[in-house]
Amino acid sequence: MTQSDAYHWPPQLMELLVDTIPLLCRSKVAVLDFLRGAGVSEDLLHGFRRQLQEDPSTVNKYKIVRSVLPRLNEQGDRGLGARRLLLRRVTEFEDFSTCWPDDQLKAKGLVAEIRRVVNVKDSFTRLQRENDLQRRHHYQERQAAREAKAAQAEERRQRVKALREQLNAVIRMSDPQRRGTALEVLLNKLFAAEGLSIREAFVLRDEGGQVTEQIDGVVELDGAPYLVEVKYWADALGKGPVAEHLVRVYSRAEVRGLMISASGFTQPAVDECQRVLSHRVVVLGELRELVMVLEQERPLDEWLREKVRRAMIDREPLAIYGVHF
Repeated sequence: MTQSDAYHWPPQLMELLVDTIPLLCRSKVAVLDFLRGAGVSEDLLHGFRRQLQEDPSTVNKYKIVRSVLPRLNEQGDRGLGARRLLLRRVTEFEDFSTCWPDDQLKAKGLVAEIRRVVNVKDSFTRLQRENDLQRRHHYQERQAAREAKAAQAEERRQRVKALREQLNAVIRMSDPQRRGTALEVLLNKLFAAEGLSIREAFVLRDEGGQVTEQIDGVVELDGAPYLVEVKYWADALGKGPVAEHLVRVYSRAEVRGLMISASGFTQPAVDECQRVLSHRVVVLGELRELVMVLEQERPLDEWLREKVRRAMIDREPLAIYGVHF
């Protein structure tokens, strides 16, 4: 709603009031009293009162109303109370016996028309107010959503920062066995933090209690489970350890494989995984890729999804992050 709509009578309503008020009053003095009773200040009326005393023939009822109402309409906030009261007195007018008999029917019609215009304007005002409230509510909801999203992003940044610091600490470990175990635990934390991990490291035993399989973890991406194997060896992983992981993957229906090495892979190992891509999705990753993902604060699922795409479409089980990505 504009300021003009809120504080002033529109032209249609102004003309109706000018035509109606003189009909509701039998005399010129009655018009002045009607206006004064509605809160119009005497400053706007005293000139006409003087004219009526000096020479009544120089003024008529319509001239009074046509002169006073526009000045009242221009008073803004100062005249708001008077305009509201005057409009209410007209719309609530019921005793048309005070009008001249010949004016009664016309006065009733004009009052009814003013009521209709006011009701339409009030309905429009209510509708606009409701729309304003709805827009404000939607804005507040969007603002709250943006703030929540920003808070989540900041929380993730802090979480990733802490994991990156832990990863750097693991890399600096001198004991190979402790370092490998710590890396398994940390990667499970990383996957869990990104909402990918569905199971941490576990072992399977036979009836005699002997360990038959040791699984470093299971993650899920786009509804597909990936059996995870993590190695922190001094040398690049060859075909042997990769083949062992492939056996574990093949022994489970619809399961895919993800193998992460801190020391890279030999070409025979990569070739072996490439060979099986016709039957099962297998992805090879290097620890340095995860370091880059963390440093760049990119989502881990984005990294894994791109590697899966390269493996499935380009038949590249080892597509190093940052190279042609």
